[in-house]
Amino acid sequence: MNRGPLPLRPDERLIFALDVPGRAEALQWVERLGDAVSFYKIGMELLASGEYFEVLEELAKRDNRVFVDLKFFDIPATIAGVVRRLSQWPVSYCTIHGWHPAMMEAAAAANGSDMRLLAVTVLTSMGRPDLAQMGIDREPVDVVVERALAAQRAGIDGVIASGQEAAPIRAATGATFSIVCPGIRPGGPAGDDQQRTVGVAQAFADGADAIVVGRPIRLAPDPRAAALAMQQEIAAASS
Repeated sequence: MNRGPLPLRPDERLIFALDVPGRAEALQWVERLGDAVSFYKIGMELLASGEYFEVLEELAKRDNRVFVDLKFFDIPATIAGVVRRLSQWPVSYCTIHGWHPAMMEAAAAANGSDMRLLAVTVLTSMGRPDLAQMGIDREPVDVVVERALAAQRAGIDGVIASGQEAAPIRAATGATFSIVCPGIRPGGPAGDDQQRTVGVAQAFADGADAIVVGRPIRLAPDPRAAALAMQQEIAAASS
């Protein structure tokens, strides 16, 4: 059952991608950013350290929200088991792949908490040529909207998708479906592996509930100042 959008304060609409190799580096970033960030995404690199759930607990103890971004994809029974166990942790968002309706239905049924499940539609590092190589000769926006609707029908709470598709997703799914946008590039395309990018204000104008930002903060000369500048844009977009 779709739980509706996660209630977020304006400052919680910025999610920092804590893409680091271990607990020590993660906590250094949390200290460095201070009150400029209150929502963190933890993903696969940290998982491989063996310290993933230590970081998750530490973030929760500091009253930060946590986004588990592990993009689960397996048979329905396995995904149901993973979601059931993960829902016992203080997690706000969790990603699963949005390719298999039965798997999404199993995940939604197994979620016993306020954790919101987000379906991965098309990775922001992919364009039409990448989809064509996978046998999908269609524009990314068409595939994304189709998968967003399938996720909504399956009881999933929202999607994680490029800001370029936020407006058509919102138009197709309505106000009760969550849209979280990674690949945010405030200064425009940065020449990295992200192809379908937008700026902060554009993402929210087009219907995003929250944005995920990594390198534009992490590589900034003053990361905390960069995060605060984005918070100001978010506050203006939310007013």
